[in-house]
Amino acid sequence: MNLIAKKISETRKIQGLTQEELAEKSQINLRTIQRIENNKNEPRGKTLILICEVLQIDIRKVLAHANAQNKMNVGTKIANGLFLVALNLVLMGIIGYLTLDSGANINSEFGGLLLSIFLPFFIVASTPKMSGLERMLKFGFGYISYFILVMISQGFQLGFETGLFPCLLISLSVLYFGSRLINRE
Repeated sequence: MNLIAKKISETRKIQGLTQEELAEKSQINLRTIQRIENNKNEPRGKTLILICEVLQIDIRKVLAHANAQNKMNVGTKIANGLFLVALNLVLMGIIGYLTLDSGANINSEFGGLLLSIFLPFFIVASTPKMSGLERMLKFGFGYISYFILVMISQGFQLGFETGLFPCLLISLSVLYFGSRLINRE
């Protein structure tokens, strides 16, 4: 729930008003109040002013706090993006080192295969509310990039023979379909 909607909902409840009473007093459609509190619409302009007048909320404080929150969200998004890039580089390096390295033997290739299953399962278990496609794009873009890079520089045959491509495909599949394999009740 965004900050404005949360403030409206909390203040309405503290004052003992129902959504219907707030809609009547502010002369705003009940459905609009419901959509605002359910975070489907964000109140703007006249709607926000009318609601704040009825609830006796200082609109300037609410908007200033919301703007400060949005600025923090930008910093958080940048930090999350950098973390995802670093994580994808580490995952690429692990699988690549275990499979594509010139000194890779059957044991390291088997280790790469196991890690290409278990690391994505750990990610799936850690992100239960994320969709498969979103998870695959966030945590698998390094695998996709690595696949393309090896395909261009080394060719498909070498990538397949070393076990890199099968490991990347398994990892991407687990990221996408993993939540279906984990029984969540």
